[in-house]
Amino acid sequence: MDDPTDKSPLQCAPAALEPAAWHAWLEHQGPKLLLFARQQTRSHEDAEDVLQDALVKLIEKLHSGEFVGGQEFWMPYIYTTIRRLAIDLSRRDDRRKRREDSVTADLDAEQGETFHPWFDSDSSDDETRTQLEASLKELPPKFAEVILMKIWGEQTFSEIGEILGISQNTAASRYRYGLEALKRQLGGARRRGDLSI
Repeated sequence: MDDPTDKSPLQCAPAALEPAAWHAWLEHQGPKLLLFARQQTRSHEDAEDVLQDALVKLIEKLHSGEFVGGQEFWMPYIYTTIRRLAIDLSRRDDRRKRREDSVTADLDAEQGETFHPWFDSDSSDDETRTQLEASLKELPPKFAEVILMKIWGEQTFSEIGEILGISQNTAASRYRYGLEALKRQLGGARRRGDLSI
């Protein structure tokens, strides 16, 4: 018989949900959260790690009874935790990189980062998706994160404001400015012939 303590935290459903409901919730919300984590981190692997750590923190808080609020507060908590964990990871990576660079100053060429698409859709045109992903990466992070949370995360401006610690109006303004910048970038790509939409 298996020891119940051998289960990973992600296999244990929070006390508020049955395991099947927890897995259904993860299946529905997971892609949105992973997309947000990808925008916050430097690689697909880092995004997966940050998301898993955020989910583990939620589960630990739920099991210990420290989490305040119901299931409707899970997404804002996880978004906030992803942001914090990504910042911490970035700082650790930057410090490590500086140390490595000081020891191995002769390594100037870096290997290219593996491409991982943000938008997984069979119906999406690869060229368009690639250009959109590249354009989102070029946006200032404060605009890109609001666009991702609004469109793919399906959050309201009020929820986004609460998660990011800004007003609802600021969230809406960042969304508008971000979309305008994205439209200009994609328009420029279309005029150059880089995009055929």
